[in-house]
Amino acid sequence: MNPQGLAWLAAGLGVGITVFGVGTGIGPLVAAALEAGARQPESAKDARTTMIIGAALIEGVALFAMVICILLAVK
Repeated sequence: MNPQGLAWLAAGLGVGITVFGVGTGIGPLVAAALEAGARQPESAKDARTTMIIGAALIEGVALFAMVICILLAVK
């Protein structure tokens, strides 16, 4: 196997690990926001806003990690 193929394999594994991490980060976040909205419906809007901000930050880090994986594979 050539080095470029191994680089793409490593990038794929890196992206897979990143996606797994994002799923384990956003899953409990959404669950907690839904539970907060179920317990106190009047504060559901605030919980949803906070959840969206947190999810966006997690997704931003994930996108950054995926770009780094692809850049390392191409180089």
